[in-house]
Amino acid sequence: MKLKTLTAALAATFTLAASFASAEDLKLADFQPPTHFVVDSTYKPFAATIADKTGGAVTVTLYMGGEIGPGPVEQYNRALEGVADIAFGLPGYTAANFPKTLLAELPGVITAENGTERILANLDKLSDEYKRVVLLGLWNNAPNLLFTGAKPIRSLDDLKGLKIRVPSRNAGLVVEAWGATPVSMPASEIYNAIQTGVIDGAMTDATTLKAFKLAEVTKYITQGMDTTMSDFFLVMNRDSFGDLNEDQQKIVLDAGRTAAINGNKAWLSVAAKALSDFAGTDGKEVITLAPEEAAKFNAASSAAVDKIIADADAQGLEASAFVKALKGN
Repeated sequence: MKLKTLTAALAATFTLAASFASAEDLKLADFQPPTHFVVDSTYKPFAATIADKTGGAVTVTLYMGGEIGPGPVEQYNRALEGVADIAFGLPGYTAANFPKTLLAELPGVITAENGTERILANLDKLSDEYKRVVLLGLWNNAPNLLFTGAKPIRSLDDLKGLKIRVPSRNAGLVVEAWGATPVSMPASEIYNAIQTGVIDGAMTDATTLKAFKLAEVTKYITQGMDTTMSDFFLVMNRDSFGDLNEDQQKIVLDAGRTAAINGNKAWLSVAAKALSDFAGTDGKEVITLAPEEAAKFNAASSAAVDKIIADADAQGLEASAFVKALKGN
């Protein structure tokens, strides 16, 4: 009897040890500060859902502020190489890898409100661009506006000769069509670049006013024209994903899609409040272009968009069909 009891106890111990040994803790890397709103709005629900639905067998640990490695541009490679299990990043930072994804950011292709829904509905058309990783979520931000440190932009002519930070190659082509000189850099570098005069302004969304403290170095924000919207991704290392069983994989994929929806809602909400707060601050101004001036911006960007799509079609990307699908036509 004692032998049977001992055997049962040992079996239970080994079973418990095996369950701990098979548990997976996924490292999620993000270059944004640990105070960023994405943590509470998107990552915590994402992690909680995975832990709850896997019974604690799969957990997610956040590494914010570049803790796993500096440099926003390296985020995709961190997931690809397994430095992180999951990584947040912008396709625009490694544009050569995501030419089709980046069509979604062009003026007039999606709206801030319906963009994520349209992107998620057409993820199958992007499978070639994410075949080296597992795409968990993809969403758009609020519209990118023109931030300037010293000069107000009230007309297309006001942009001529200015150096404007852009989040991607396509956004750069739009800014170039507007008559400015595009400068590529991550959001985390904008503050110092404006403060030191390396750039005159930036194309970015209003969440950066607080998330990256850009309200401190920005005096004017111009809106009212058709503009770009950046895309954000959550991608996962293929080996890390393969280590999960089939049920766990589905849970992670479903949580990633929900994270994309939550991320989009958070970006729009935070951007709206940040822009309102900025407009109500002494010494700051939000400029809404006069209709005739907005039309000049839109005519210039429309020509650039047509060329970008035509060039992508010529490269065999089926860009026109993808853009049509995103528009819901």
